[in-house]
Amino acid sequence: GHGPFSHLFDQMFMPQANGNEEWKHEDASVQMFEYLLEENREQLTEMGNAELEGNDLVFIKELIRGVPLMEGSVEAWPHEGRGEVKSFLYEIVSNKQNGIDVDKFDYFARDCHHLGLKNNFDHMRYFKFTRVIEVEGNKHICTRDKEAGNLYDLFYTRDRLHRRACQHKVKMSVDIMIKDALLKANNQIEFKGRDEQFFTISKAKDDMKAYIQLTDYVFEQILNSSSSELREAREILHNIVCRRLYKCLGQTQPDKTVTVSQVSSAVSLQPQDFIVNVIVMDYGMKEKNPINNVRFYCKNDPNKAIQIRKNQVSKLLPEHFAEQLIRVYFKKTDSESLEAAKKHFIQWCMNKNFSKPQDGDIIAPELTPLKASWCNNNEGENSDEANPKERNKNLVNGQKKIKTQLFKKN
Repeated sequence: GHGPFSHLFDQMFMPQANGNEEWKHEDASVQMFEYLLEENREQLTEMGNAELEGNDLVFIKELIRGVPLMEGSVEAWPHEGRGEVKSFLYEIVSNKQNGIDVDKFDYFARDCHHLGLKNNFDHMRYFKFTRVIEVEGNKHICTRDKEAGNLYDLFYTRDRLHRRACQHKVKMSVDIMIKDALLKANNQIEFKGRDEQFFTISKAKDDMKAYIQLTDYVFEQILNSSSSELREAREILHNIVCRRLYKCLGQTQPDKTVTVSQVSSAVSLQPQDFIVNVIVMDYGMKEKNPINNVRFYCKNDPNKAIQIRKNQVSKLLPEHFAEQLIRVYFKKTDSESLEAAKKHFIQWCMNKNFSKPQDGDIIAPELTPLKASWCNNNEGENSDEANPKERNKNLVNGQKKIKTQLFKKN
């Protein structure tokens, strides 16, 4: 159900093109599935599979969406495709309980392979140690207690992929430029749907015959066009090809959660040349630890589900499971404007009480000393070298030596 360039389309382009109209690519997946069945009804009949049994179609749609088709249902068991006795089946494709599903296994293996990154999570090993156990009346997929650390590796791998690829600052610059080009071309390109109707880029989702024509090829379609109406969009894409990208002025972090509107309103230096990109890095469940929603079993009693807390696994695991990053991009590329914009970005971070950008002391050495909290050693972090008397407080488990003697000597 993804549009061109995957999440760029539904998370960046569609909200601006359709006035923040709520739309999810999972909904398009369901509509595409229905269109697939309708268009191939004759072939399915010849194969003897024209009708799936019972609620199979509903079940497939529920698996795609990850939630019941009738959201907001007050029924004790809201799903229609399968009964409560098969509740664990809804944790395989799109697991809303803890995010551990084959969707992640698939794109981890694919993306790590193509990016040349090592995938620390072994999904085949995970399969070997899973079993279905009843938990509070419902059946859930559980895994061995010794696999808890590997599940933290799964979410760490997700975070690493997002930082190194999905949310990389240069990749996001290209995404923003493609989004800008699509917005300018939105009403100039149309796709033919049913009943001889034509749909723009943002409206193609309303007709699956038109929507399936909307692919990544729209990039070349705009780039190679000669239409005067597509001139601005074409210039943006040409700049991407020539590597004339929007410049990232820097990255900072807020003390509390902010929205794009709160940030962008503070930019006063020709606002149309600035783009504020707010990114949330998490383990898939916002501020929550997804492993808290996983149930485990142990070797001694494999039919009893247990919960394993973070402090039972390791003291080196994250304290927080979500953070917000703010990046500001600048459209102009001349050195004079870029230097002024970078200093403005540093001043803006100071005014908003955000964290000091990593290169802040290099870009604006005359500004950063003016903010007291930025002058502290690592912004409040203790340094063992600066205060040797405090070293003992930072030792492993808070003590110099761990006693390993289990029994007293006679």
